[in-house]
Amino acid sequence: MLRPETLAMVLAGGRVDELTALTYYRPKSAVPFGGFGRVIDFALSNLMNSGIEQVALLSQYRSYSLINHIGTGAAWDMIGRYRHISILPPFLGTEATDWYRGSADAVFKNLDYVQYHNPEEILILSGDHIYKMDYQDMINYHRQKDADLTIAFIEVPLAEAHRFGVGSVIEDEDGRGGKVQKYWEKPQQPQSNWASLTVMCFRPQVLYDALKQNQQEESFEFGRDIIPQLLEHNYRVYGYKFCGYWGYTRTVEEYWQSNMDLLGENPVIDLEKWGFRTNLDHRGIRDFQPVLTGTDARVDNSLIYNGCIIDGEVRNSVIFPGVVVKKGAVIENSVIFFNNVINENCRLNKVVADVNNNYGRNVVIGAEPGSSAQKVTVIGWNNQVPLQTRIEEGATIYPAIQQSHWPSIVKYGEVLR
Repeated sequence: MLRPETLAMVLAGGRVDELTALTYYRPKSAVPFGGFGRVIDFALSNLMNSGIEQVALLSQYRSYSLINHIGTGAAWDMIGRYRHISILPPFLGTEATDWYRGSADAVFKNLDYVQYHNPEEILILSGDHIYKMDYQDMINYHRQKDADLTIAFIEVPLAEAHRFGVGSVIEDEDGRGGKVQKYWEKPQQPQSNWASLTVMCFRPQVLYDALKQNQQEESFEFGRDIIPQLLEHNYRVYGYKFCGYWGYTRTVEEYWQSNMDLLGENPVIDLEKWGFRTNLDHRGIRDFQPVLTGTDARVDNSLIYNGCIIDGEVRNSVIFPGVVVKKGAVIENSVIFFNNVINENCRLNKVVADVNNNYGRNVVIGAEPGSSAQKVTVIGWNNQVPLQTRIEEGATIYPAIQQSHWPSIVKYGEVLR
């Protein structure tokens, strides 16, 4: 078998509690994004554009939507004699009797897969961030420094650094990165503002040894365990400085903002320039009819995709395929997933709505149109919102609420399960 220079392992199976109803039935990596894609598409597009052709996805939490989206991998040109994408779910067996207990344990339990490919480098990355990166630049830096581990970092405000793994880095003169002295996972009082992107390039034998040693511990995470372990034993650990856009999207507000960054004449996220790919066969996206707009429709600064029927008003919003906006309805500052039906005279402001929802006439969600909503309101999938219901700003509606459980008003910040 042709030996790949780099094997990529994508950590794609985690659920993020802060995304509430959006990750109730799917991992964060499978959350829809940008009108037709998924969050995982950014990592896969980066790999494709970086020429990394052997990829494995480590998936655990409710994997069906992710597996269905990935398909054969053909959407990212990962199908061929020496190109492939593999999905590696956890398993029960005669020796490996636990499901993945953490990110490091997930890779450890697939060391037979990794060692079979015998790569020169192993690239381990999160599948749930939004960014454009040429991984070959980082790999070249890793080789130049003869590093055992190279970690991608981005500078963040010090006040926000406690949310991330952070490293203390002695910067090189060329400003590309430097030697990592210390590393802390989500410290309460950060001593550095270099935040990890969860993109790591390992020398294979170093990774194998570290993962085997980690099996004697009680925690199995790269940030909390593996990186500090390597630093403690004086391995050559380097930081590679990333200077582009990075959407962490761990909270609903961050996820909403990243979608808003797609809008405008010169968007911060330009999917075409980024070389973004997705699976257009998933949910039949390529087969939808073109967008239909009625004579009374008004659309301003919005992305609206195939299969939508717009008879109302849409402003500053991202609308996925199959959405119907009827006369008198107003949507603004919102992200509406596949196949929502917004009936007459509904008002939605700063809403993220999951798939297959139907809003009865005169429903009002979020702040009144034209007013400034501070909090995002989240609607889980498969809900039939009764007519004239009022859902106040910052509320969260979980999937498939029974009709008998709907109140006439869901108050500010309330959670309806």
